[in-house]
Amino acid sequence: MTANNDKRSHGQIDRRHLLKGTAATSLAWMAGASAIANRAEGHDAERDATLIQRENQHAGSTDWQLTRVRVDQSTFRSPWIEGYCSKQSVAAGESIDIMVSTDPVQDFTIEIFRTGYYGGRGARLMKTLGPFKGKAQPLPAIGEKNLHECRWAPSVSLTIPDDWTSGVYLGRLTTTSDASGHGYWQSYVVFIVRDDRPADILFQCSDNTWQAYNRWPDKYSVYTHPKGNQGPWADVSFDRPYAKYAQIYENPQSIGSGEWLCFEFPFAYWLEQHGYDVTYCSNSDMLTPDHGLKCKSFLSVGHDEYWNIRQYESVVKMRDEGVNLLFFSGNSVCWVTPYRDSYDGRANRIMFRGGPYGGEHRYAVERERDHGPFPHRGPDEGYLMGSRNVDPVNGGGDWVVDKPDHWIFEGTGMKKGESIPGLIGWEYHGDPPADIAGLEVVAKGIALQGGVNPQNWTATIYPGPKNNFVFNASTIFWCQDLSSPPGHMLPWSHWSRPHGPDERVQRITHNLLKRAITR
Repeated sequence: MTANNDKRSHGQIDRRHLLKGTAATSLAWMAGASAIANRAEGHDAERDATLIQRENQHAGSTDWQLTRVRVDQSTFRSPWIEGYCSKQSVAAGESIDIMVSTDPVQDFTIEIFRTGYYGGRGARLMKTLGPFKGKAQPLPAIGEKNLHECRWAPSVSLTIPDDWTSGVYLGRLTTTSDASGHGYWQSYVVFIVRDDRPADILFQCSDNTWQAYNRWPDKYSVYTHPKGNQGPWADVSFDRPYAKYAQIYENPQSIGSGEWLCFEFPFAYWLEQHGYDVTYCSNSDMLTPDHGLKCKSFLSVGHDEYWNIRQYESVVKMRDEGVNLLFFSGNSVCWVTPYRDSYDGRANRIMFRGGPYGGEHRYAVERERDHGPFPHRGPDEGYLMGSRNVDPVNGGGDWVVDKPDHWIFEGTGMKKGESIPGLIGWEYHGDPPADIAGLEVVAKGIALQGGVNPQNWTATIYPGPKNNFVFNASTIFWCQDLSSPPGHMLPWSHWSRPHGPDERVQRITHNLLKRAITR
């Protein structure tokens, strides 16, 4: 899958119209850049560029993390208290149901927190709900293709207030009676509050991937089916709690929160710390490009592996219309994952691998013909991201500068061959297509797959057709070197680990974002 010289055309991408060279806008600090861009585009009346800054002036909470956590280590779930939400994302004025189960039966409360910077505290309390009478809700019957879809009764229906800012929200579930005889227990539910406003940055949460790896209630992810990994026999539902994230390291804060605190929150925390104008969305919110076309840049962060083909087409459209794309992620845009409705008709609640659903089969056929037996792969992601996934990919290494004179390195003082230790991992991107006009390799090196086998990784940037650009950092671990917020733990995997906040990574990211928001 790392062949570099094929010249493929997928209809969505006409590479003949890619511009040569990079955008010629000057680097400016964020506040001035945002103001200039707003005036130039006539958005003063509709863009609220200071919303995130004002949001983070609110006092943060000193108590929002999980303190008392109990996990069944054989299943990674927490049956003492666990829950899920009826939607991946919700807008102000809309309602979302929260389903909770307690076993043994006991009373509980729900505290809703918005995650962000908040003076370094990481979250603020938005609302407290309850106490409620708990009940033990049933494990779902196993459906077709091994589907585990809960049909729990809602514990509460929450209408999102108009003044709740877009972001990732955690509902902390806490038992208040002591039916277990061991004190109180806690876990999270997670949902995204979205909006439709123009913003400098659209941050796409990777919740398709969170769900693909979710084992709840016991080894029922797309990776843990007895028939093998990633097959067409494993459908997964968003109507179930998130078990503790179990793929690469121990983090009890992931119980109910998916991969948010592990691989994305450090980026959001850092963005809000520096007052960037950011709005958030789910993977499922990207099935059309409408919101993205209102924003200046689009971020794919962390472990963004599972994409619906309509997401892909939306992001291609955004790039072709001048939106800057920044892939601060690894193993991204990899698998074609269509959606279907839940048992009661809610859209985009069941995710499955490839197949002839929603017109997506044409991509699977094309990929298998051109790249061998990968029947659920979509279009060649290299022509969107600038470099391709490699297979197999699990390992790590140092992020090594190849083109230090490029503007992304301005102010870092970095030299050719200088490395940032441990920043590559645990999944990464390989070589770029050979025929993208103006593509530049800004960093490259060797990762050790499985800690042993050498593989090429490549970070790239190429010009879009309207003086925009596409950057690919080529690592899941990028955000680990931006910040280390409360509730987060540094990961390690396959004999590799990042080191935590690094001024060079922070400056490179500032350079990229400030160029991206001044288009």
